[in-house]
Amino acid sequence: MGCTQISMGRYRKDAGASATVRVCQKRGAVFFKADMDIDCDGKRTSKCNSTTDPWFQSSTAFQQSDGTQLDAEKLPFIVVPTASAIWNYRSSGVMGGTVAAVIYKDRVQYAVVGDTGPSGIIGEASYATAKALGITPDPRVGGVASGVTYILFTNSRVSPIESHSGAVTLGEALAEKFLQDN
Repeated sequence: MGCTQISMGRYRKDAGASATVRVCQKRGAVFFKADMDIDCDGKRTSKCNSTTDPWFQSSTAFQQSDGTQLDAEKLPFIVVPTASAIWNYRSSGVMGGTVAAVIYKDRVQYAVVGDTGPSGIIGEASYATAKALGITPDPRVGGVASGVTYILFTNSRVSPIESHSGAVTLGEALAEKFLQDN
């Protein structure tokens, strides 16, 4: 997949690393290839809490339809960098609930945009996303250093955001259209 870069520079995969990741655009989607760090923010669960995750935050940028926080242990979601001079996700048709296809090795997991992270770092997904892709989901030692492709289908939105079946249904249809159009 060729890259028409839309980011005004590159992102780091981790704090202190070189900025090497570009955000690209192709008809109907934005995409990037990065690592996967584990996001356990949101609802406190047995797997996601301040004891299991030293960086745990009790809130996510986007909430469920009932106003409660997303459940990183159960809901596959990804994290986009907070809007900055590098890239403003909103200007690309990405919002809370946007459908994403996350690809690692021979697996695809459909997810939603559920949180925002540091403005200069990219490549993070929920505990549930990592687990479904066969990636160790432990927020302390899990994740992978590279090889994860994130495809965000622009101007798409799952409602309610917590409907994983809705993300799968819409994601499969958008992925098929994306492949036909590109």
